Amino acid sequence: MEERQVYLDKFEDALLSLDRLAARRILSEILGHFKKEEDYFRNLEGFIVPVMEKIGIGWEKGDVALSQVYMSGRICETLVAKLITPQAHSRTSPAKIAIAALEDYHLLGKRLVKSALLACGFNLIDYGTKTVGELARLVIDDGVEILFVSTLMLPSALRVKELRRLLSDSGNAVKIVVGGAPFRFDKNLWREVGADATGNRASEAVGLIHKIMEGKGDA
Repeated sequence: MEERQVYLDKFEDALLSLDRLAARRILSEILGHFKKEEDYFRNLEGFIVPVMEKIGIGWEKGDVALSQVYMSGRICETLVAKLITPQAHSRTSPAKIAIAALEDYHLLGKRLVKSALLACGFNLIDYGTKTVGELARLVIDDGVEILFVSTLMLPSALRVKELRRLLSDSGNAVKIVVGGAPFRFDKNLWREVGADATGNRASEAVGLIHKIMEGKGDA
């Protein structure tokens, strides 16, 4: 079996067993072993995301309990927070940036994007989990120019359309960047809900900011 797959399987087993210490040890071994192949963050994301997606598929098939899905996500959120730290200095952000999970309490995707931006020195507002109405008001009041929205379930992803409508009706020109499983499964969904851009990986966030600022809304 390929060495990388061995690590992936071990990490999955640790998460399903809810063994936080083993999960952290295995992930640290992974990052140390493969650090010469890719940059640190892309490697971290490259192991966590596929394992969590596999666990999610296991739940859909009835092989994994919902509690295991939830706790696996929480463990990964904690690991990301501990293993990814902001740079010692912050760069001047090209725009006022915010991030939120839209009516969704699975926060791993948001945590990964936030960590990627902080690790690159960006400042951003973290709104946590908000309803459409709450998020629209905050974006308007704070003058946010680029909003990252994370969703896990399709109903939450479809609510982005309502968010866009509320913001447009107020005359707000914020750029909305969406991400999460629904947008990976349906490549055209981000356009259908009125978003300006989407990314398949958290590590793409910095590049999307630059493209948006260059006027490439269809990033």
